[in-house]
Formats: sequence, C-alpha cells, structure tokens
Amino acid sequence: MDNKKIKQILKSVEEGAVSVKDAFSQLKHLPYEDIGVARVDHHRELRHGIPEVIFAGGKERRDIKAIADSMLKKSGRLLITRATKPIYEDISALCRQYNRKAKYYDRSGVIMAGESRKKTGLVAVLCAGTSDMPVAEETLATAGFLGSKVEVVNDVGVAGLHRIADAKKLLSDANVLVVAAGMEGALPSVIGGMTDKPIIAVPTSVGYGTSLGGITALFAMLNSCVPGIAVMNIDNGFGAGVLAHKINSLTVDR
Repeated sequence: MDNKKIKQILKSVEEGAVSVKDAFSQLKHLPYEDIGVARVDHHRELRHGIPEVIFAGGKERRDIKAIADSMLKKSGRLLITRATKPIYEDISALCRQYNRKAKYYDRSGVIMAGESRKKTGLVAVLCAGTSDMPVAEETLATAGFLGSKVEVVNDVGVAGLHRIADAKKLLSDANVLVVAAGMEGALPSVIGGMTDKPIIAVPTSVGYGTSLGGITALFAMLNSCVPGIAVMNIDNGFGAGVLAHKINSLTVDR
C-alpha cells in the first residue's frame, strides 16, 4: 500500500463513499500482516519507497503463493525474483483471480504483476557478454516495475571495446548506468572513464577457473581506479535495479 492508496481511502471516507468500518478493514494490516509463513510488510513502500519483493529461492511453492495472495489482495502489485516456470504458472493463475496479468522473464526468473505504467527518466543497463544477460534482465525488470524507463545494451565487453561506440548517445542521455560483467570485471572501470553519470557495477558469476564464481570481478570493481562506482553483490541485478531506480527518481520532477 502506498501514499496514493491511503489518500484514496481517506478521501472516500470523507465523501461518504466508504464506511469507517470498511476503511478500517483496508488499513488494519498496516504495517504488516501475519499469514503464518511470513509477516508481509504492506507498509514498506510508505517507509522505504520500494514495496516488499518476494525472493523465491529456498521457499516452497505454496508459501510463495500465500505471500503473493496477500500482496495482490492489498495492493494489486507483485514482484518476485529467482522464480522457476512452475512458480510462474502458480502465480499466473493467482493473478487472474485479481484481474491481473503476470509477466515472466525466463532468463532471470523475475515475475511481475501491476507494473508501473508511467515510466520516467532513463536507466541504461550495459552487460559485457550474453552470459551476463540474466543479471541484466533482473535489473531491467526491477527498475521497470518500479517506474523507470530502462534500455539495455548487450555484449559490449572489453574484448571488443569499439562496440560501445554505438551506445554513446545512451550513455549521455541516461541518468544512471548499471554495468554487469563477469570474468575480470573490467567493463565498469572502462565505462567510468567515459562518462560523468553515476555507475552501479554488478559482478556476475560468469567465467573460468580463477574467476572464482564472480569474486575476481567483485574485487576488480571494488578496486577500480575510477572514483565513485557503487558495487553490488555478485549476480545482484535486483539490488542494482532498486538503486538505479532511486537515483533515476531523484532526477525526475515529482
């Protein structure tokens, strides 16, 4: 539940369209609802600016469905990360009960419903190689769900830097850049030397042997000689999408 929804409820009470009893029923689960398997934080968007998101990893399908049902009932919106196709099928059926359509990103496992229709600003997501696309897609889906306009440029790694030339206009137009790379993790530093825009670096677990599942890329990004680069955890496209949206929102008149 967000500020707009609460104001609508209070306005309806003021106008006599909704009874005090019905309004209380809608508001009584602030700040959270205990459904047994989880305490669903319906108040989070009011405090944090970002609604609660379901991380599907490690959860039973029935538990994910119960949490999703609580969220859809209260807000009509839903974002799930790291989900499988069977989970999507469960959620898609549930969404239809609320006249919502679920969307599934099969590379990253993101499920969303009730995506923000109004897109503002511009977030650019660049990934070094096609193998990094699942992480880039998670960023794209997250920032887009929250209300940012997002564009992705794929396969512009340092082995062929001339490929980034075609994206120079996007680098200039975007309010914030998310750069995902595995292996040696050099791309964020290179991009950082080409632009004055905020950069969020995301190390991915892509690579051979001593890439160590993304640790080499993580250390490279943390030790970049380009000052001011923010670094996410390994494969954390979701976190990058949230931060990118928050930065992007600061540049847009509210």
